Amino acid sequence: MQLWDAARYDRFEAERARPSRELIARIPLREPRRILDLGCGSGLSTTQLRQAFPKAEIVGVDLSPDMLKAAAKRLPSATFRQGDAGNYDSRGFDLVFANALLHWVADHLAVVARLAAALPQGGTLAFQVPDNEDEPSHRLMRAVAAMPAFAGLSLGGKRETIAAFADYDAALAPPCDEVDLWRTVYAHRLGSPDDVVKWVEGSGLRPYLDSLDADKRAAFLAAYRQAVAEAYPTQRNGALLFAFPRLFAVASRGLTSR
Repeated sequence: MQLWDAARYDRFEAERARPSRELIARIPLREPRRILDLGCGSGLSTTQLRQAFPKAEIVGVDLSPDMLKAAAKRLPSATFRQGDAGNYDSRGFDLVFANALLHWVADHLAVVARLAAALPQGGTLAFQVPDNEDEPSHRLMRAVAAMPAFAGLSLGGKRETIAAFADYDAALAPPCDEVDLWRTVYAHRLGSPDDVVKWVEGSGLRPYLDSLDADKRAAFLAAYRQAVAEAYPTQRNGALLFAFPRLFAVASRGLTSR
């Protein structure tokens, strides 16, 4: 299995930082004692959590040693551990945070329900997931993969389908008695179709590229880039608008006792 690469993922750090920052702003806890940052990646979200909650003990968890190395360098005041978010024991944390993670976790609605059930009284689960499977960027991945040149492509680490608001509400409540769900569409201003390719190369495109040898990978990228250039035209002012929907959830248990 190919693991996440910090340098590839962090190419658009400023744009990727915004959803986690806005998610943190909606967390109702004033001073959580222990925070679990599931899928902490290179530590960007962990750093934002530290800025918001300077007194908290923070533990970041990720599968990728490369990501964990980058995270520890970025934020020495936090603890980082290698682990699988799908079965990580979240008991004892009064804030569980998962930024752009759960769509990579198998049976993620069941994982959401498990994380919610493990919250203590006064605890909160906050997460966001990309909801862009129907956007051109992702529809074109599937279209290129269906070309005869890539027949038999077997995807590893394929992402989960994002569910409806009602499905997340049902997974969270009960035990949570306050659930806040919303969807935001970001319009990122990029410079060229190559920027779109570079963006998804570090995330959504990974299962496709990791399943191909070097020659077919180059051919896949060339075909995908051509399709992206047609789907995302550059405006007269030189900008390319890259629409990126995300689904957010903040669920709390027994807030009156916090």
